[in-house]
Amino acid sequence: MIKYQRLINACLLWMIVSVAMAQTSTNSPYTRYGFGELSDQHFGNSKAMGGIAYGLRNGLQINAANPASYSAVDSLTFIFDAGMSLQNANFKDGATKVNAKNSSVDYIAMQFRLFKKMGMAAGFLPYSTVGYNMSQTASISSDEYGNSIDATQTFTGDGGLQQVFVGLGYKFLDNLSIGANFSYLYGDITHSAATSFNNSNAFSSIRTDKISISDYKLDFGVQYTHQLAPKHVLNLGAVYSYGHDLHSKGYYYEGTYDSSSNLQSQTGDTIKNAFSLPHTFGVGATYVYDNRLTVGLDYTLQKWADVDFFNKSNQFTNRSKISLGAEYLPDYNGRNYFQYIRYRAGVYYSTPYAKVNGQEGSREYGVSFGLGLPLFRSKSVLNISGQYVKVSPKVKGLLEENYLRLNIGLTFNERWFMKWKVD
Repeated sequence: MIKYQRLINACLLWMIVSVAMAQTSTNSPYTRYGFGELSDQHFGNSKAMGGIAYGLRNGLQINAANPASYSAVDSLTFIFDAGMSLQNANFKDGATKVNAKNSSVDYIAMQFRLFKKMGMAAGFLPYSTVGYNMSQTASISSDEYGNSIDATQTFTGDGGLQQVFVGLGYKFLDNLSIGANFSYLYGDITHSAATSFNNSNAFSSIRTDKISISDYKLDFGVQYTHQLAPKHVLNLGAVYSYGHDLHSKGYYYEGTYDSSSNLQSQTGDTIKNAFSLPHTFGVGATYVYDNRLTVGLDYTLQKWADVDFFNKSNQFTNRSKISLGAEYLPDYNGRNYFQYIRYRAGVYYSTPYAKVNGQEGSREYGVSFGLGLPLFRSKSVLNISGQYVKVSPKVKGLLEENYLRLNIGLTFNERWFMKWKVD
């Protein structure tokens, strides 16, 4: 028990340090729009397989993307899972290139059997992240002496939305399970745009938009398992996330200042309940051979086009994502360590939800490779994966982004509830 306590303490310390490092987990200018960059909601094994999750059913891994999977955990097992990411981002605008390094906490969760046929999970997941600081200067006119008058626009943003969740999964037939996640969604997002001039007689201006959200989020899932043959299993999964108006506040402020930074004029207002969540639908299938080979395909549709933002419609477009992934375990009864390693790979493609200057934003492509490394001659696993992500704009002239991301997750999986007998 002492080594388990040390392991948990090490995990908690690791996550605290990660939180301190991850105050800004993105530098993308595209987070200027909407709620920012949406988190993928996936855990370590799923990240390495391109993000497939809806049909994954494994009692040794937490799968928050489909709460019906919680019922797969056995009565003796307690799972603690935590993960973080380190990334290097490259932003390209014509001949100009900029690099940035970030880190983020991706998830913290636990799972265990609550009752017969019912599993429970609880944890923390980011929902979205905002973080950017950019500026541009352009000559707009000349004064009476022929000197150029330049205008500098500076855009900054930070914040994000987080969620803590509790989920239940129940197996009410031998091959059919249902589940639900009940989440508390909260967070603040700030966007600012300032304009200044190099002319001492010109006024400067600033506009700030702030979003504050505190409300619930509901996700439902179902999984169906079909035995094709003694060693061949097909798992089908489907999920639905309820879209609704959010308990929220939207605040905007506009101010004009003279060359001495004295306020000349200001306007502002607070708008209540000005935001909403989209209805989300997802389906997926995984084929499992002999508990050693898993191949899966997922599709997700988020109805962002129906969502209001600051009480305005037509701000977003529907987002879709398709993922393909696989995992291979050479031999779970093998004689050497490499036969126990789980080898994973995957790809995905997604369309944007936010519009940029009224037009559809950038498409995203991703490829991933990873390993599931068993620890301590037990069922605990260190999940490591690398991702390459390319964000490619549909409209010429927009920024291109490339990411190299390292995902690290620890799944602590032990039989805590076993009753020992002494003869």
